[in-house]
Amino acid sequence: MRRIAHTSLGLALTALLLMLVGCERPPVDSVQRGYRGTGMDQIYNPRTLEAQTVANQVPEPLPAVSAEGPRAKDVFKNVQVLGDSSVGEFTRTMAAMTAWVSPEQGCAYCHAAGKDLSEDALYTKVVARKMLEMTRHINTDFKSHVAETGVTCFTCHRGQPVPAQTWFSAPPHRQTAGMVGDDAGQNSPAKSVGLTSLPYDPFTAYLSQAADIRVVGDTPLPSGNRKSIKQTEGTYGLMVHMSESLGVNCTYCHNSRSFSTWDQSTPQRTTAWYGIRMARDLNAAYLEPLTSVFPAERNGPTGDVAKINCSTCHQGAYKPLYGASMLKDHPELAGGTRVSVAAPAAGAPAAQSAVLFFDVGSSSLAGDAEKTLAPVIQALKASPDSKAVLSGYHSAAGTLSQNQGLAKQRAFAVRDALKAAGITEDRIQLEKPQSAEANLSGEDPAARRVEVALR
Repeated sequence: MRRIAHTSLGLALTALLLMLVGCERPPVDSVQRGYRGTGMDQIYNPRTLEAQTVANQVPEPLPAVSAEGPRAKDVFKNVQVLGDSSVGEFTRTMAAMTAWVSPEQGCAYCHAAGKDLSEDALYTKVVARKMLEMTRHINTDFKSHVAETGVTCFTCHRGQPVPAQTWFSAPPHRQTAGMVGDDAGQNSPAKSVGLTSLPYDPFTAYLSQAADIRVVGDTPLPSGNRKSIKQTEGTYGLMVHMSESLGVNCTYCHNSRSFSTWDQSTPQRTTAWYGIRMARDLNAAYLEPLTSVFPAERNGPTGDVAKINCSTCHQGAYKPLYGASMLKDHPELAGGTRVSVAAPAAGAPAAQSAVLFFDVGSSSLAGDAEKTLAPVIQALKASPDSKAVLSGYHSAAGTLSQNQGLAKQRAFAVRDALKAAGITEDRIQLEKPQSAEANLSGEDPAARRVEVALR
């Protein structure tokens, strides 16, 4: 009996240890991010954060150089990007890129030994040029996601020729005989979705294509409602990836009592919305066109090129490099030049635009509308010949006439705010109401917005 008791105790302890394998060893810290009672807390492990901090150290910038002197495009051959930089700045940028991307291989990673530096003898140089264009595009056109922090080559590469976090489309599953059959692209624990049984390739549909990211349909009627449990699982797979990539949980963006409601979500959800659109844009416009440039061994099992997702830049941190900006030391990667190189013409306004979001069914300006419009108003006053063009957007779902009327009322509200700030009505142009993208429901902020642009 005693032996049986000892055996039973041993089995119980073994089972307990197995159950605790998936638990984190204390202590852990929690940070409240929402109202009490909503469960909007972030849980952090100090040991994990310590390791992440080390992995997100920013290298020291190279010494600054003069922005004066001849332009790089006038001195060097085949300079297709950064040609307006001075020779000193161009050389500094090339040296920085070498340190960020290929510190061991050096310049030979992109330039063939014994060849003229202007030649495109290696595919890596062609790719590097395209990535420079992409970096400038991000820093110029996707401030809605990267803000003024921006990105550089180091953000993704971290001293490695190939970024550690990229993805390829999953190869088609081979049909097998017997009871197992087709796994439908899921039920095989994958790191891409946190070792869950969710679809292990949520990227092709959502970050290369533009499939709906949705858990439930936006109408209770069966007509035209194609939302399914499988699509829900795909959405959850993408959300798990985003959480893992940023080192956060669902409540970093969502209110746990109403995950779908935008007006109860955190501002980070809007930032993430733009991030998804940015990833789609970069994959389609910059990476996929390079498929034939890369050698076959660098492409994936289906022949596609390596593409980006959230983890490519974030790598486990809620902000890449924990928000440290390297762009301030390399303004040429923002698509601009130093003031000493080319100052704007006298009286010329800076290019300004703004996007104002509205609550569902409402045409009232949000509380931050005045702050959002301030740069536009300042630019309009600085340039008396410029005009503000207002474009109101509405959801593609629902009654068209009602949606157009609501979009027009929202544009009127923005117009009235500009007039109240001293902008005369003849300088405000109202465009015809436009339908937002078909994959946006009325719950998405982009489906109920007014865009303001200066012309």
